[in-house]
Amino acid sequence: MQHHNRPIFIVGAPRSGTTLFQYILKSHPNISLPTGESHFFIPLFRNESLYGDLNLVENIKKVLSAMYKQSADFLDTDLHGIKIDIDQLALAFQKEGRNTITSIIAGLFEKNALGEGKQRWGDKTPYYVLHMQTILKMFPGAQFIHIIRDGRDCALSILERNHDFGVYNLFFAAKYWEMYVEIGRKIGSELPKDVYFEVKYEDLLSNPESIMRNVCNFLNEPYSDQLINYKKSGEAGKTPLLQAPIQNKNQNKWAQNMSTQQIKLFEGAVGKALTQCGYTLQTDAQPIALAEKAWWRLHNLVQVYYFTQCKRFNKLLK
Repeated sequence: MQHHNRPIFIVGAPRSGTTLFQYILKSHPNISLPTGESHFFIPLFRNESLYGDLNLVENIKKVLSAMYKQSADFLDTDLHGIKIDIDQLALAFQKEGRNTITSIIAGLFEKNALGEGKQRWGDKTPYYVLHMQTILKMFPGAQFIHIIRDGRDCALSILERNHDFGVYNLFFAAKYWEMYVEIGRKIGSELPKDVYFEVKYEDLLSNPESIMRNVCNFLNEPYSDQLINYKKSGEAGKTPLLQAPIQNKNQNKWAQNMSTQQIKLFEGAVGKALTQCGYTLQTDAQPIALAEKAWWRLHNLVQVYYFTQCKRFNKLLK
């Protein structure tokens, strides 16, 4: 398979720097990356049988409509090479013989890349790190770049957006990070070297040119200075870092913003995962007792329930 036919997937734990990496890599003159997250690959693929014979244009429309229902914002605002018109796309895909979920998804991204004047497409949806084997069934030529960030900094960032992730205490944030990293690295260890590649977020900040040269080598793409001078986001949104050049200082925030007790809790929860990823522990924390783990999990469950009930109540008031 020619390298330009190999889709690129940026994956990792939430708040690991995947969005920054996305904006850097999409600045490559040959690589098209939408600016948001798709989220529909796995559910559409798993439910392919629900859509019937995809040689029929009406069934292709059903697929595109389901895609739009789940990820309307992504399709309307994050694809910069095409404008979504379900009827026209369905007809085009039928003429092109795209009669599987995989080929329909590929068609969407390929047309978007073509509209941007680029050959190769990719996607940044962090949770696909848990589903890399399924993605490979869909796209046997796929390449994965797994962004790994110090879990202590990830936890601080996740807790700033606790409602988005359903994470309401430091222990649960630690286990949330650990799940993504450990599953991703376990799957990655079983994949060929030309399929899976890890990038440490801190290394990207400290030595961006070297890291991006290594990334380009992995992708079999020529290095471009446009990567380091990447096009900044026009809107800060939830990631204001995207409006600024790469900032080496955006790391090790946990050392100033966590108390010793908090660091000890985090390292007691996932110290092994931190060291396996190459991060140094600051405390002599011992593994957390089962009773304390249960308490933190119960605390998070109660908080999720409380927030859900508040949302329902507020809807009733409208």
